[in-house]
Amino acid sequence: MTDKHIDDVSGVATTGHEWDGIRELDNPMPRWWLWTFYATIVWAIAYTVAYPAWPLLTSATKGVLNYSSRGEIKQEMAAAGAAQEKYLAAIQSKTVAEIDADEKLREFASAAGAATFRVNCVQCHGSGAQGSPGFPNLNDDEWLWGGSAEQIYKTITHGIRFADDSDTHTSEMPPFGDVLNAGQITDVSIYVASLSGPVSDASRVADGAKVYTDNCAACHGGDARGNRDLGAPNLTDAIWLYGSGERAIAAQVRAPKNGVMPAWGARLGDVKVKELSVYVHSLGGGE
Repeated sequence: MTDKHIDDVSGVATTGHEWDGIRELDNPMPRWWLWTFYATIVWAIAYTVAYPAWPLLTSATKGVLNYSSRGEIKQEMAAAGAAQEKYLAAIQSKTVAEIDADEKLREFASAAGAATFRVNCVQCHGSGAQGSPGFPNLNDDEWLWGGSAEQIYKTITHGIRFADDSDTHTSEMPPFGDVLNAGQITDVSIYVASLSGPVSDASRVADGAKVYTDNCAACHGGDARGNRDLGAPNLTDAIWLYGSGERAIAAQVRAPKNGVMPAWGARLGDVKVKELSVYVHSLGGGE
């Protein structure tokens, strides 16, 4: 056996390894470190005995405590469900307006409605409910069918122009391409555009106003502020569902787009629809 190298300064044997002329002293490990290390070994053995640990062919050891993380989650979910029961029962029995008037119930319903919105509504209305061409922005205060909590509830429940629901909102804007000539469509488009901004030819506004009165006022109103009973939008603001500007307005007059919203009542159930209604109403544009 080769004699160990002894350090000249400390008189302690070295490990025999050398790095760039530097040798490591072969001092024993501190007692406290050794006892800590032994304790971790004992702890590890005890842990594998108490809890599921060792893999087998088709399962694993269950441990003497018979602990299961899945079982713990299941219990927690059951406890959470039991805590929600009183709120769900209250939502079931109350109207949307009553839910909205109760601070705690409104908070619960809004949180649940937000989750339902993220699963079912963001595809059309956007993750922030800001909408997109053809799909309304739910954050503003412009509502085709009414923005009260109860009106929102009705719209979500029965949808818009949804053929499978007899109580759905059904009115549609008729196409005027076969009723008005090209000049009249241009005139009325200029007039409607003038209600919320500058136009290309102000001299045609008066003629457009006459075309509007004869063909459009019955639904949109003489003041062009719309009619919620018919789902006819306000034409005096700068909010446009299918695009702004004279060309977009003319296209809508000539061959209108009439969007469809599904009836969610049968799909989601009354409780979830109420929660969703409270959430949408809380976004900022609810009346």
